[in-house]
Amino acid sequence: MKRTIIVIALSFMSLGLFAQKKYMKNINETIELSNKVVSLFNDNKISESFDQLTLYWPMPQNEIESIEEKTIKYLNLVEQRFGKSIGTIKVKNETISDIAIRETYLIRYENTAIRLIFTYYKNNNGWIVNAFKWDDLFTEEFK
Repeated sequence: MKRTIIVIALSFMSLGLFAQKKYMKNINETIELSNKVVSLFNDNKISESFDQLTLYWPMPQNEIESIEEKTIKYLNLVEQRFGKSIGTIKVKNETISDIAIRETYLIRYENTAIRLIFTYYKNNNGWIVNAFKWDDLFTEEFK
């Protein structure tokens, strides 16, 4: 009996470790989320952008927080080294049937750009963030 109670308690605790709380109902909501996050990134409001992603991202909270901390650190270096942000561009939208979407954006700085890639997946409950990443490999978009 004691073991069962411990297993149940740990199960409920582990549910709280995952950040995702919501599902998006349609593709328009995924586009809205991407636009909102890109806009927040452009304004260097990284914590707010991760707050938006976290609602739909079934990843452990501690991993999201780690990514957020590193992002803040590196984007401050990008701004110091390459200048202020001067705008955003949506590069492309890719789909796999009606189950997955990948959106790619660029945030332009005075002397370079960074790429933001959102991957959404549709499960039985709706659309979720399957992956999010940013990098400085925007030249790969020429392929």
